[in-house]
Amino acid sequence: MKQRVSALLRDKFNYDVALEKPKDRSFGHFATPIAFSLAKELRKSPMIIAQEIATSFGEESTFSAVESVGGYINFRLSEHFLDEYASWALDHPLQFGQNTKQGRVLLEFVSANPTGPLHIGHARGAVYGDTLLRLGRHLGYDITAEYYVNDAGNQIDLLGVSLQLEGRSTLLGESVEWPEKYYRGEYLSDLARDVVEQFGAEALRDESRQKELALWAKDKILALIVEDLKGINVHFNTFVGEASLYEQWDRVMAKMGEGVYLNEAKTFIRSSDHGDDHDRVVVRDDGRPTYLAGDIIYHNQKFERDYDHYINIWGADHHGYIARVKAAVSFLGYDPKKLEVQLSQMVSLLKDGEPFKMSKRSGTVIQMGDVVEEIGSDALRFMFASKKCDTALEFDIEELKKQDSSNPIYYVQYAHARIQTLLAKSELTHEQIMATQLYDLSADADGLLFEALLLPEVIEDAYESRQVQKVPDYLKALSARLHKFYYDTRIIGTEDEAKLLKLLLVVALSIKTGLSLMGIDAKDRM
Repeated sequence: MKQRVSALLRDKFNYDVALEKPKDRSFGHFATPIAFSLAKELRKSPMIIAQEIATSFGEESTFSAVESVGGYINFRLSEHFLDEYASWALDHPLQFGQNTKQGRVLLEFVSANPTGPLHIGHARGAVYGDTLLRLGRHLGYDITAEYYVNDAGNQIDLLGVSLQLEGRSTLLGESVEWPEKYYRGEYLSDLARDVVEQFGAEALRDESRQKELALWAKDKILALIVEDLKGINVHFNTFVGEASLYEQWDRVMAKMGEGVYLNEAKTFIRSSDHGDDHDRVVVRDDGRPTYLAGDIIYHNQKFERDYDHYINIWGADHHGYIARVKAAVSFLGYDPKKLEVQLSQMVSLLKDGEPFKMSKRSGTVIQMGDVVEEIGSDALRFMFASKKCDTALEFDIEELKKQDSSNPIYYVQYAHARIQTLLAKSELTHEQIMATQLYDLSADADGLLFEALLLPEVIEDAYESRQVQKVPDYLKALSARLHKFYYDTRIIGTEDEAKLLKLLLVVALSIKTGLSLMGIDAKDRM
């Protein structure tokens, strides 16, 4: 809707015109401050310019009124325009909110180490990344969802050690000496049982087989991670393993040129040249690569695939890596501005006001699967997408179990179900409802219709600003307006039944589309 108005104004003025939504709807549906920006050029008062521009529109079918108020130009959309747009949306539900944006984007998110089940911190990045993915694809962007598998380095070695010690301690009843750091949780006991079944108990005692068992366990855990992600409707197009990239190490180092240097048998990257606190080690003095080394090879591989833009969603603890990775991208000969990093903050869970207790399955973290079992995928996705990703999130899982308006996902789902119930009660056919025109609506009905047709603007804004919380915010506001309209307005059996149900069909379409872009199915009955 806003795009259509913007396009009309662009044709009239030969450049993009800023459009705003007046806080007071009595002023109209949209307003522009263009007269203020033209005042200096035309050497006229903004009030005079606004009046002249408003008068120049004449009888434009898109608007029922174009008025100047205090230097602003206010536009009221015509009934014909709103009805035509609403009818088109209802006839083309899958295209509603779509756009023709251009560009190939590589979106990397989650990328949790395959050393244990996903915890709730990973879940937040997963929900944010997948929602961003759905929004971008709906707008027309060609986006690849990628998972970077950290299957090399110390964490994999530690997995092998932890697996053997867990098996020897739990299954074989041996007294073992635990290292200072190790992985724990019932999932390791389950894996150890599988080791005994597949390789025999001796494999748990044979230290020479630690690497073999670690790689075997890594694949098992990655399969569990993929299954957990599937459970919250998150899917990936590609998986890239870190270990497979190291054969490119010499070539990538040569490509870095003077961006790396040797000092005291260590190889450093000159990351301080690009805003880092100091230069970072990429190869230790014993020849072992650091975590950063894998990131450098991976980002070289990313950029060699020649996408237009690259988005990484990292945990907040990776903030310090941004400057050094962008430095590497620059030294590799690529534009670091094409690499965008979004940070996902931590999540705190409560249950009845008290900290949510960790399960024995997950060891030292709250496992995502446990939370999904408690509240369901829909509630988890809605809540995790409802707050800006780079701010801390705290919520009580008991609140998300409530079947009332205090539960935001219930509130939105009930709005959609309420509309379906009204449609089922009506004796009118779908054809009769669609044949009516949305003319002579009350102020409340007009406001509800306009709000429902704003979804395409919300989708674009949420994606381009990377603030996916704007979608659930919109859905909550639209649902509140729908519930109020339902209580204030008699619909079934009135002379306006057909057009009011058509209006509600538009509301239902916006709720269903918005939820779908959050990875949630709308409910018809509750």
